Amino acid sequence: MEIAFVVYDAFTALDLVGPYEVIAAWPTAHVRFLATEQRPVRADSGLTVVPTDTPASLPRPDLVVIPGSSRPFGPLQDQALLDWVRQAAQSATWLTSVCTGAGVYAAAGLLGGRRATTHWAFREVLASMGVDVSSERVVIDEPFVSGAGVSAGIDMALTLTARIHGADLARSIQLMIEYDPQPPFDAGSPEKAGHELVAATLAQFAASTDTPDLVQATLDRLAASR
Repeated sequence: MEIAFVVYDAFTALDLVGPYEVIAAWPTAHVRFLATEQRPVRADSGLTVVPTDTPASLPRPDLVVIPGSSRPFGPLQDQALLDWVRQAAQSATWLTSVCTGAGVYAAAGLLGGRRATTHWAFREVLASMGVDVSSERVVIDEPFVSGAGVSAGIDMALTLTARIHGADLARSIQLMIEYDPQPPFDAGSPEKAGHELVAATLAQFAASTDTPDLVQATLDRLAASR
């Protein structure tokens, strides 16, 4: 199985590495890292990945994994990436995303009218792109499989593992990576965190990404290009 993990400037590292640790354990998995240019790609937190492929060398993957970003609007305007996603969708059995990565499929015109989940701070943006947005941690709307924010990429990958290879392998991989979450705080979702923490966190997120005007301009450009 040809598996394309997409990397682009400012992707979120755990969005990529979490699913990778699960999916790379599949039998017959051939893992590739795809970028639109053959150069090292830096994550938003500094981790650097050297891609193995570009669109020309990997036109027909069986599975696509698109991570999100703390600066999510850049990849939505990357026409080379969007063109490859549209092409890959013609052959891929599964199209998966983590966090804001679902927005890449939406920007490519593939997710309209479909159910998907994403990071809680990106839900309204994804909904404005015509997606039926869920607050669930993992959503399957074949061939799309989406995970919510960042750490949910592991849940997404384990869910997909069970769908493709059976629950026994999924449980075995979960045990091998000792995925047994016991968070020190009960603040991992906006529903649990409370209004004040949500507002403060969202303000910090917005300040580190794009201005509201740029966000709206990006959405307007995407709508005009469809």
